[in-house]
Amino acid sequence: MPVQPLEERLAVAFVELAGTLADDLEVGHVLQTLSECCVDLLDVSSAGVVLAGAPGDGPTSAGSDARARGLERDGVDWDEGPSRDCVRSGRSLEGVLLDHPDARTSWPRFSRRALELGFHSVTAVPLRLRNQVVGALTLFLDRAGTPADGRLGLGHALADFAAIGILQRRALHRQTLLTEQLETALQSRILIEQAKGALAQRRQISVDEAFVLLRGHARSQRRRLSAVAQEVLDGTTDLSSAESAE
Repeated sequence: MPVQPLEERLAVAFVELAGTLADDLEVGHVLQTLSECCVDLLDVSSAGVVLAGAPGDGPTSAGSDARARGLERDGVDWDEGPSRDCVRSGRSLEGVLLDHPDARTSWPRFSRRALELGFHSVTAVPLRLRNQVVGALTLFLDRAGTPADGRLGLGHALADFAAIGILQRRALHRQTLLTEQLETALQSRILIEQAKGALAQRRQISVDEAFVLLRGHARSQRRRLSAVAQEVLDGTTDLSSAESAE
């Protein structure tokens, strides 16, 4: 079967990567697709990706094959390697020899493990949108040098494309969370207002007095005010503890 020209494979890669970003897939699948596309297009032995975690999350790693996946995972655990340095500096590392004294000094465990796996040089490019770096793409070669025929530029393009999609997904996720929080707050407010009215009518007291009872009961029980309000509406709570505390 004839090999597709590079231009056609590149178009297919961008379409495939765009599909993973558009679909509601786990980010690990996106990184896996990116690494596999790089191996196909850039004439490298393997590729790995480390995505810096969003606030509250740890890094996510992926690779085109078992060697790259394991090595990137170990690099995250050891907190060393080209991906880490690339993310921290925001700058590319090109054609670093893994048996060079500088590499052995900077990444003692990573470089030793990479050499054991048959890699000889490594190139890392940031996943970046303008000044915001979200991760790093690492290209592993079983020879010295960088990707052949000037294809490193394609690696940068793929990395940038993935970064844009990942940042868009994060922004959408944040917006969804904010919307859910606002909806929850609105529903809670509605419950409390309804409970105040119901309690005021039952006890023949003012709405402000009803709110004092609701709040006092919630505090004495160390419960959320909206939960107490729901029980008042359901007729399943006793506010005697709040009254006795007044």
